[in-house]
Amino acid sequence: MSLKEYEASFLQYVRKMLNIQEAISVLYWDLRTGAPKNAVSQRSNVISQLSSDVFKMSTSNDMAHYLITMEEAISAGKCSLEVVKTVSYLRKLYDRNTKIPVDEYEAFIKCQAISESVWAEAKEENNFAKFEPYLTEIIEYKRKFVEYLGYKDCKYDTYLDQYEPGMTVKKLDEVFADVRNKLVPIVKAVSASGKNFEKEEMKAFVSIQKQKEICEQLLATLGYNFDAGRLDPTPHPFATSLNLGDVRVTTKYHENNFEKALFSTIHECGHALYEQNISKDLEGLPIAQGASLGIHESQSLLYEKIIGQSYEFWKMNFPKLKEQLSGVLDNITLDEFYKIVNNSKPSFIRIEADELTYPLHVMIRYEIEKDLLDGNIQVNELPSIWNQKMEEYLGIVPETDREGVLQDVHWSMGHFGYFPTYALGAMYAAQIKSTMEKDLSNLNELIETNDFQTILDWLKVNIHQYGAMKEPQEILKDVTGEELNVKYFIEYLESKYSKLYELEEVNKS
Repeated sequence: MSLKEYEASFLQYVRKMLNIQEAISVLYWDLRTGAPKNAVSQRSNVISQLSSDVFKMSTSNDMAHYLITMEEAISAGKCSLEVVKTVSYLRKLYDRNTKIPVDEYEAFIKCQAISESVWAEAKEENNFAKFEPYLTEIIEYKRKFVEYLGYKDCKYDTYLDQYEPGMTVKKLDEVFADVRNKLVPIVKAVSASGKNFEKEEMKAFVSIQKQKEICEQLLATLGYNFDAGRLDPTPHPFATSLNLGDVRVTTKYHENNFEKALFSTIHECGHALYEQNISKDLEGLPIAQGASLGIHESQSLLYEKIIGQSYEFWKMNFPKLKEQLSGVLDNITLDEFYKIVNNSKPSFIRIEADELTYPLHVMIRYEIEKDLLDGNIQVNELPSIWNQKMEEYLGIVPETDREGVLQDVHWSMGHFGYFPTYALGAMYAAQIKSTMEKDLSNLNELIETNDFQTILDWLKVNIHQYGAMKEPQEILKDVTGEELNVKYFIEYLESKYSKLYELEEVNKS
């Protein structure tokens, strides 16, 4: 068999894996967007079986032979860059997965699928005890798996690297310490100002159908391609890429808080735009996805926070929104609306937190995850530990576990090492925005006139098209000229919130 024929056989094998993975993604999407309650058990069995099939293919003797032969061809300089990156990606996956016994992995996947559904019920019922045994089992698997996978300095590094390649606890501790030290004085100054921009009009009734129409229009305005996606309701908003031609967005509607759906939709739009604009040359390869969760989050936060909550964005879109809401916002001006959507105060819910307090929510989860993995704390202690940290970091204590330890879906899915990527995404976004302002000298004007195609084109050329061809810090270095530098994030927040809350005056008094 010639190398060309062997490479074709290898890629056909890889595409079969991806086809099964796409089927799994559709099943998961259905579970999270309206599958009946009684479907959960059997659906979990199906997902478990298919996931096991993909796992076995990724660790099979066939895969081992493919990787060895393709690596020899790569060493001889006979493969394209896309194939080189694909082999590298699959080698890392193979080395990681061959260390975990197949039967244990299959049991974990089944536990994961059931755990997510139980979490949703426990959250609805405000019943941590219902979720506790499932989370305990998830943690036991994660502790066991990290011993199989191995680690150098810290157990948590192993999982962190799966979501943010190259990131370590040592680096993250330094970054978080720097951000914490810079943000706390700003948060305190905002609180000391005594200003609260909230208005009751924002809690007015808006039908779910009307909110859906508004959200669909916002998606279209930002450049989301409905021929390659759709919008659906869900309890916990997410975006999912089934393939490059099917990237779906979900949101959650609140009849008496339309603002939540607006910004969760814009957030998920950022994720979806990334996936919809990956180069078609990567289609059918495992690298046709985001470079990392942190880079992915940089795109969602760039759209939600930096663009979607900017004054420039609402100069054109606020009059449209007022018209669509038929009187709800008649007594609110553009200036007031801008302040309302950027109001800062400590909150119980992470996804509702503002830019200033959000990193503190991430730090709480980061510290708990490290301690859980190391066995320093146990699952039954989580509600009290959570509340203690909320009081320490944010000065507030949730009255219910629904608003506290049960609020996020991530632990039910075993996604340890995931949360830090949210904060990293915000830092990456500010750094990327700084470079975008230099390259697109009229960035604010583009936002003000809804010229999002120019912005999307820039992002596609510099970030989106590459998929996972590059690692996170490589992308930052190529785009901005340096690796992660938190000064851009700090400067962005200082500038924005100093003006909003007139902090200079507060500091002088």
